[in-house]
Amino acid sequence: MSRDIKEDVHFRVLRILQHRPEISQRDLAEEVGIALGKVNYVLNALTDKGLVKMRNFRNAENKLRYAYILTPAGIATKTELTSGFLKRKMAEYEALKFEIESLQCEAEWGVDMAPGPFCGDR
Repeated sequence: MSRDIKEDVHFRVLRILQHRPEISQRDLAEEVGIALGKVNYVLNALTDKGLVKMRNFRNAENKLRYAYILTPAGIATKTELTSGFLKRKMAEYEALKFEIESLQCEAEWGVDMAPGPFCGDR
């Protein structure tokens, strides 16, 4: 797994846990878009790094469940990951925006051309 993808997954997991510490691993996997086994692996890694603490609690159906609590180090790491995530997403946005403008020019003028003065300077 590339470093950026790993950081994105860790960021998303930490972000969700910060707002919903009682979320199940299954629901977390669905929200992040990764396999359940991968969520378990990520949670164990975050716990080993001291970024997340797992606490047992019993829910209304009397089944054993966990709450995932971000530690102060986890909150600081999430803040750092937020910056990197935002930079990557802004770069993706700019690249996608350029591609869309190029396609609009192609559709409008019938030729493959970059956005610019000949294409309405969008």
